[in-house]
Amino acid sequence: MLDGVLEAIGLALAGRAGARLAARIGISAGRDTLLRAVRAIPDRPIERTPILGIDDFAIRRGHHYGTVIVDLTTSRPIDLLPDRTSDTVAAWLRDHPGAEVVCRDRAGAYAEAVRVGAPDAVQVADRWHLWHNLVGAVEDTVVRHRSDLCPPVDLADPGEVATDTAGSEIDGGTSTTGTELPDGRLATRTRERHAAVQQLVSNGMTISAISKKLGLDRKTVRRFARAHEIDELLTTTRTAGPTLLRGYETYLRDRFAAGCTDAARLTAEITERGYRGSARTVRRFLASLRTEHRTRPAPPPTPSARQVTGWLTSRPDRLTDADSRRLADILERSPALTVLREHVRGFAEIMVERRGLELASWMTDVDATGSPALRSFTVGLRRDLDAVAAGLTLEHNSGPVEGHVNRIKMLKRQMYGRANLDLLRKRVLHLE
Repeated sequence: MLDGVLEAIGLALAGRAGARLAARIGISAGRDTLLRAVRAIPDRPIERTPILGIDDFAIRRGHHYGTVIVDLTTSRPIDLLPDRTSDTVAAWLRDHPGAEVVCRDRAGAYAEAVRVGAPDAVQVADRWHLWHNLVGAVEDTVVRHRSDLCPPVDLADPGEVATDTAGSEIDGGTSTTGTELPDGRLATRTRERHAAVQQLVSNGMTISAISKKLGLDRKTVRRFARAHEIDELLTTTRTAGPTLLRGYETYLRDRFAAGCTDAARLTAEITERGYRGSARTVRRFLASLRTEHRTRPAPPPTPSARQVTGWLTSRPDRLTDADSRRLADILERSPALTVLREHVRGFAEIMVERRGLELASWMTDVDATGSPALRSFTVGLRRDLDAVAAGLTLEHNSGPVEGHVNRIKMLKRQMYGRANLDLLRKRVLHLE
């Protein structure tokens, strides 16, 4: 009874964590005792297994890999091998005859191992790996046509933009637009100063005295004094600046749109073309263009190649309305990606509905109209055509195997990567 408890604790938690749990429930057992109990568990006999799944897992990622073998009839792992070479796997298959179907990934070593160790078995290429490879080809194609992903920029016609008002001044050199001023700090300040000027004028003060008292330019005070209503100031348009720039506005707008925003440089350029005004006037004109640019709605961001790949390889009913619209816009301006979308849909229908007999015609169509990356994908399919056709026709797949590979990763992390393969093997095979 106690041995069974120690085995269960060791399988679930391994060394240190198992020892801590054993102490909490009143069992005195060190980590080495628990590990010895796990290693002493006898292996189950491997019976005839007609349907197998084979995949690799990392013992030390990037350096050393092993192989897990799963009985797909029961979805239980039946063995772990110390490497993933074809000789090791073929020897195991010869020692355990009876395999009729072997599900595997696209690795050539496993294909050769099954051909040698179980020549009568039907090899089935896993559908997940097939789709993963297709997604890689789709992403390569999208990257090749990434210029089609940029949404068109709807630039306003410079002639439709309002006349420049850089020279307008309401008080002390502040530029305004030629339309009604919005209710903001500038409008509020203008109203306050207009009221103050009107009050002082009614008291009989001169323009010079008001200018000195309020700290305003005399011309500004005179304009405020002449305006009996505040609306006259809020809608005033002055055209001194545009008069000097007349004939150069289109050039300045084009250069600004091209990215040249330096007032001194643009002044020098239009001076060579006959401009006789100052750089200050040009600077005011550019300020209005910057205001225009800031208030213009930002163009939609360009989606990344990975985003578009995800849209192309997802079920249409799982896309959001916004993503569907953005994909439709891209396909409307990209014939190449439209053709790619049709090829992806064709392969998806073959895979989901397991119509493997139609694979040959699909590959022929891709050879005729597909992208280079997609044609390279079909070359790989032809090298492993029998297994690929079986994977797209039969119901068997490597899903349970992939699940056990993820479980092995979890057990390795729990063991902090310090245990040997024999202990990992015991935990994988015997931990329920």
